Amino acid sequence: MAKRVLVVEDNELNLKLFCDLLRAHDFAAEPVSDGREAVARARDFAPDLIVMDIQMPHVTGYDLIRELKRDAELRRIPIMAVTAYAGREDEERIRSAGADAYVSKPISLMRFIEEVRALIPAAPEAEMPAPEPESAPELALEPQPDTDATDTPDAPETEARD
Repeated sequence: MAKRVLVVEDNELNLKLFCDLLRAHDFAAEPVSDGREAVARARDFAPDLIVMDIQMPHVTGYDLIRELKRDAELRRIPIMAVTAYAGREDEERIRSAGADAYVSKPISLMRFIEEVRALIPAAPEAEMPAPEPESAPELALEPQPDTDATDTPDAPETEARD
C-alpha cells in the first residue's frame, strides 16, 4: 500500500507540483489548499506524513503544526515544513513549533523527495532518479499579486517533474 502524504499549501500551482511529484514517486497525495481544513483532513486521510506550507492566509503553518502536535491522535504524524523563510532563527522557530523537517524555497525537487523518504520509514521503493548535479534547477518562487511572496513557481510545472 502506498504511503499517504497530506499536502497543505495555499498556492494551487505549488500544491499541484508537490502532489504530482509525490504521486510520481508512488505516494498517495491528498491536497489541502485551505489551512483551516488541514486538521480535519488529517483525521480523515490518516497520513503517514504532512507537508506544511508555513505562510498561508487565514491560519499559519506554525499554528497548524502546534495544533497537530497537541492532538493525541495526530501528534505521531511527522511534519515537513516548506517555506521561503531561510534564516537560522526561522528554522529553529519552525522546528520548535513541532516540525520534524524543514525545506526552504526555492526547493530542490530531489531534496524534497529525499526528505519525504527520510520521514516515512519503509517508503515506497520507486526508482530513484540519478542524483542532481550541483547546478540542477530548483523550483524558484516569486511574488504573485494575490498571494504571498512564497507561492509562485518561475518554471513551468512540466520542467519540475521527474
